[in-house]
Amino acid sequence: MVLNSIEKLLEKYDNGETSLKEEQKLRDYFAQENVAPHLESYRMMFQYFNTTKQELYTKDVPLKPKKNFVYQWISVAAVAVLMLGIFIPNVLGGSETLTLADLSAEERKVYFQTKEALAMLSSNFDKGTSSLSTLSENFNQGATSFNALSLASESFNVGAEKASYVNKLGNTTNKFLKKTKNK
Repeated sequence: MVLNSIEKLLEKYDNGETSLKEEQKLRDYFAQENVAPHLESYRMMFQYFNTTKQELYTKDVPLKPKKNFVYQWISVAAVAVLMLGIFIPNVLGGSETLTLADLSAEERKVYFQTKEALAMLSSNFDKGTSSLSTLSENFNQGATSFNALSLASESFNVGAEKASYVNKLGNTTNKFLKKTKNK
């Protein structure tokens, strides 16, 4: 009879439906020497619970964590630098806008050279795009004389030519920027 009620309590315990009084009955039963053999695994579990309940943690736990204020001050400084970077040019710098008429003759010359280089670069990119679309149309129509190696070589040569245009553009831009920085 007692074994039957213990098995029912264990089933309720496994489902998480026991009360504190019922759990105390289970602890008392498994604290005895005479436990049914098929319930020995529960005995070890309840003995473990009893022994861990008596253990104490003796190490001191600091209740106040150490705060590192360095990161807080870094974020404040970053916000201050950002605000200064936004407001100082607006307040002290004024709103001087240069027009083409305000530039010297040499600066206008550099400006027009840069504009011409950009136009040349744009037209060359347009030529490359149109040649690629023609090539893809030929490929899609089933051109049999398609040689991938010669196409790659030709594309490399065209790319090298376009890179020289970019180099000229960079030189012209650098001249223009050096002149405006020296003022």
